[in-house]
Amino acid sequence: MSRRIACALLCFHTILSASEQPNILLILVDDMGYGDLRCYNRNSKIPTPNMNRLADEGMRFTDAHAAGPLCHVSRYGLMTGQYPFRARPNTWSRRATIDQARVTLPSFLKSRGYNTAMVGKWHLGFDEDGYDKPLPGGPVDRGFDSFFGIRASTDIPPYFYIRNDQAVMPPTLEIEANNSEGWSPIQGAFWRKGGISPDLQLKDVLPRFTNEAIQVIETHASSQSQEPLFLYLAYPAPHTPWLPDESFIGKSGAGMYGDFTMMVDAMIGRVLKALELSGMQEDTLVILSSDNGPVWYEHDVERFDHDSSGGLRGMKADAWEAGHRMPFIVRWPGRIRSGSVSQQTISFTDILPTAAAMIGQALPEGAAPDGVSFFDVLAGRRPEASPVREHLVVPSGNGTLTIRKGPWKLIQGLGSGGFSKPSRIKASEGGPRGQLYHLNQDPSESINLYMEHPELVKELEQQLKAIQNDSTKA
Repeated sequence: MSRRIACALLCFHTILSASEQPNILLILVDDMGYGDLRCYNRNSKIPTPNMNRLADEGMRFTDAHAAGPLCHVSRYGLMTGQYPFRARPNTWSRRATIDQARVTLPSFLKSRGYNTAMVGKWHLGFDEDGYDKPLPGGPVDRGFDSFFGIRASTDIPPYFYIRNDQAVMPPTLEIEANNSEGWSPIQGAFWRKGGISPDLQLKDVLPRFTNEAIQVIETHASSQSQEPLFLYLAYPAPHTPWLPDESFIGKSGAGMYGDFTMMVDAMIGRVLKALELSGMQEDTLVILSSDNGPVWYEHDVERFDHDSSGGLRGMKADAWEAGHRMPFIVRWPGRIRSGSVSQQTISFTDILPTAAAMIGQALPEGAAPDGVSFFDVLAGRRPEASPVREHLVVPSGNGTLTIRKGPWKLIQGLGSGGFSKPSRIKASEGGPRGQLYHLNQDPSESINLYMEHPELVKELEQQLKAIQNDSTKA
């Protein structure tokens, strides 16, 4: 290695070794597949220049996982650093699902001097007692200084905007259910019947959130605040209803879904442009990912010649990889090497400890119990051969647990565990009771090795049981 190269690497590592407090922009899109971005799938039929540019300018992870393959479980792990099977995020429609005493990503950053803002889809519940009253237990009670968004998806009523802990306008009107011809009941312009507020139109939610996020950025920049900004932008798209603006209709090669994903990309482009124009781009770490896999069936792949799962097996809610292996991109100009790729296995539960390591602050005891820092990966100090995670546990949509250890993946049951059919398969006498895959050799999970490696199955089952029973992480 030449002296000049060695010096450059030393300077790069020194920059990332110092504790810094950059602005943080965390963009979470909704139901976008591993294979939708061309930086992950060169055959994608969906132009996404803004998200692809982030990958060109930052680090792209190829083995990053949501905390679960559904909206609420994924977001629970993201906010808390705790595996969702240890809590009850599935009760989001009845209660606030994050305990008040639990350290969250925004509460930790706020305690370390950050201005914390959220725009978008919460989906982790409120302690509701009517929409004309305050909505406690939501973002502003779990660490965010401000919130503008919606309680859940734009296909789950009631539909209304929330500012901080109060409905902007209660959902006093009614909207009829809708579906799209030529798509499954949970695709297309699908939404459920229910209450809706007079000031909300479903087609306007995506651009409204973009405008709100830009306003947060511009306000922070103009205030010349000494506090760094943490902005969590949780888009409810390209989740259904697929409602692309007229300017995007017919522009992709993947139908309504592809057109809507193009619109999401354009909205992200507007937000990134606002960072640049505000003078914040160089001092902002941007994280981009999706909450879970797509709703995209095999016949959709055949019809459009577009594989939203990028060669992985399954879809949203599944225990198979396409349910929870996500595109995951991190950009920090001058700190993270442009165009770099990591094959490290990471989880959404790792974001909180990574943020702590980045700003040089220890987490409180008990915080992010299932997270590990991958900051050294971003810094270029962690060899690919040295895994940051010993294991990874992910629940499927029906609660089936999976455990990863290195290339090996054990699924505690037969079937997809989610939306792909069949979800469950009854084990036959003398046959496998679960699924075991070697993902390096079989990334599409097509060869079940459960019967061939009984000792490995036993080892992984014991390790999974120990993780489940670890009361220190509850």
